[in-house]
Amino acid sequence: MSTIMKYHWTIAFLCLVTLLSPAAFAEEEVELDPQVRLLLERLEAAEKQIQTLTTELKSVKEAQAQARPFPAAQGTTQELDDLGLPIGVDGVFTATGAEESFRDLPNVAREMVSFEEIREDAPDSIPAELEERLSLLEKGWDDLDSAWTKFHEAEQKKKSDAAKKPTMSINGRIHADYWDFVNNSEGIGYFEHPDPMSDNYGRPPEDRALFRRIRLEMKGDILETMLWRVQIDFNNPGTPEMKDVYLGFKELPFNQQLLIGNQKRPLGLDHLNSSRYNVFMERPFVVEAFNEDARRPGIAMYGYSDDEVFTWRYGAYFLENIATDGRVIGQSNQMSLNGRLSASPWYDEASDGRGYLHLAIAGMAARTDGDRNASDTNQNEARFRTRVAARSDTRWLNTERIAAADHYEIIGLESIFNYGPLQLVSEYQHNWVQREGEEDLQFGGAYAYISYFLTGEHIPYDRKTSTIGRVKPFENFFLVDQCTGGCGTGWGAWNVALRYDYLDLSDDNVLGGVGEAWTSALNWHWTPYSKLQFDASYGEIDNHRPVNGFTSGNYFFFGTRFAVEF
Repeated sequence: MSTIMKYHWTIAFLCLVTLLSPAAFAEEEVELDPQVRLLLERLEAAEKQIQTLTTELKSVKEAQAQARPFPAAQGTTQELDDLGLPIGVDGVFTATGAEESFRDLPNVAREMVSFEEIREDAPDSIPAELEERLSLLEKGWDDLDSAWTKFHEAEQKKKSDAAKKPTMSINGRIHADYWDFVNNSEGIGYFEHPDPMSDNYGRPPEDRALFRRIRLEMKGDILETMLWRVQIDFNNPGTPEMKDVYLGFKELPFNQQLLIGNQKRPLGLDHLNSSRYNVFMERPFVVEAFNEDARRPGIAMYGYSDDEVFTWRYGAYFLENIATDGRVIGQSNQMSLNGRLSASPWYDEASDGRGYLHLAIAGMAARTDGDRNASDTNQNEARFRTRVAARSDTRWLNTERIAAADHYEIIGLESIFNYGPLQLVSEYQHNWVQREGEEDLQFGGAYAYISYFLTGEHIPYDRKTSTIGRVKPFENFFLVDQCTGGCGTGWGAWNVALRYDYLDLSDDNVLGGVGEAWTSALNWHWTPYSKLQFDASYGEIDNHRPVNGFTSGNYFFFGTRFAVEF
């Protein structure tokens, strides 16, 4: 006892050193059997494969959800069922969230113990648990790999089948208008109803409610390198009108496509813009006068540069408008050559196109039948006319058919400057008409407008076509009851605009009139596919050929449009 007491401080010191030594904190390493170590390696490899495939399938789901969900109407659900997807994997290809689609795989994982827990277990229990875990994972991997293979093969088959037959999609638009001719001078009544043999001779324009457009469209691809489009307007059900009706070849060299059929001639920016996207209800005077209804049968090439800075269109067209009869008959071969070169030297990619500059030049050279006689089937197409910015019965600015006109040429200049919600647009066109045996004529016109979004949106720009695009409100318009009481609202996008129009169709003995107008617009975009438009316009016409002695007049009207597309 005395000996222990004698050395008790020494013994205490040695114990303390032993406790503080690093070895005291080290866990006793379990020596694993080579078979167990092999199982662990297989387990880790299987887990990595499961994780990789899971991530890949999630990305496929997200990409497909953004591109095009599989519609049940096309039998896709059944197709996916036929793939034999394992439980928890089929949700990747349906509306179920990606996380939920793999809900059963985490269940398997929860049944597994961690590697550290395995290492702490008794050595004789390790092989059995690892083998069970590995079997579950390998089975899951096999099922996933099989499902992925079948899905990939099915997708490849769809693409292969689609490439073997034409495709088709259907869409359209409805524009319902109301026009109120508030005040007109007496001369406007004679421009509206100029026929002295008519009962309404000289009567002022009448208010009206009408369908401006009831347009249905079908389009698609013919195998991989051709396309087609058919567009018919039923705004007058008794006389449907052809719009775009053509076939073509795409994926041509230099980013080009060739169209053959009824299509827009490349003259007038506001005509090339779709009526779905235009800021004002009706197009400017000069654009409609020199390219009436825009579409003619012809053949044309469309293209753009690799950097999308430049675009071009050029082609040859008949001059006859075939919207209601679908045919060109006659020996006169009245035709035109048209071309347009455009550029967007500034386009702010960083803001997704909220800022851009568009510049373009367009030209047209036409041969007309100035010496037409009564025996000819065709009409002389040297005629330039337009309504004012409203749907009147007749075109108040009108040269009528110009006798002895053999040729005419038109040049047009375009510009757009867009900076966020602000847009400035202008266009000028000049027309030279050559007449046989009489003085040549010159006509011209221009317009300019300013547009601004009160809610901050902008008018998009398509660099491949050099035209404006669809406005997307930051918030769609809605008014709904809320579960908690009260109403939920969204205000859509609000736009205001002001345009000035000028057109001179009077020269020498041809007195089509000189028109000026100021038009204001208020546009309420409910969604990207629906809007309500209000236009108000005041204008004057003078230097018009006399109608019952009247050569001038002024007018004021309101217009309203409900517009949807689908």
